[in-house]
Amino acid sequence: MFNVKGFAKRLGVVVAASMLLGSIAQAEILEGPAPDFTLKSRSGENVKLSELRGDVVMINFWASWCAPCRQEMPLLEDMYKKYSDLGFVLLGVNVEEDSSKAIELLREVPVSFPVLFDNKNDVTKLYKVVAMPSTVMVDRDGNMRYLHRGYLPGYEAEYIKQIKELIRE
Repeated sequence: MFNVKGFAKRLGVVVAASMLLGSIAQAEILEGPAPDFTLKSRSGENVKLSELRGDVVMINFWASWCAPCRQEMPLLEDMYKKYSDLGFVLLGVNVEEDSSKAIELLREVPVSFPVLFDNKNDVTKLYKVVAMPSTVMVDRDGNMRYLHRGYLPGYEAEYIKQIKELIRE
């Protein structure tokens, strides 16, 4: 026998999940200057966001314990390699207090883009990061333009579209 209440309940859960994932998939449009910061990179150098003015900057907040972060990392590396000659910089900001797990992950999933360590979560708080990964797109003038929370396969198409748009400006 068909259980209408059970079906309605399951349908409600599916609709709610679809709405949540749909809202995550769409980038939020941001305005205003990107908060400046300086963080130490894995090579030991300090990287200051404001010194990258003139480039399109993607700031990707990630953690080694985050499965979607791990999944996204090779795709970010591909984007970085493809667009870095056109004025695109990707900053991978690790949010963990102990960066040894991040360094371990980077041995498994090597990347050439700058990886920065936000061990005290100062920059993470500055950017009000609430999801892992979170990605902020910054235009050549240093203004925040897009925010992505989370990652699902296929998001990289939206990243590429936005990178191309911002490079053309």
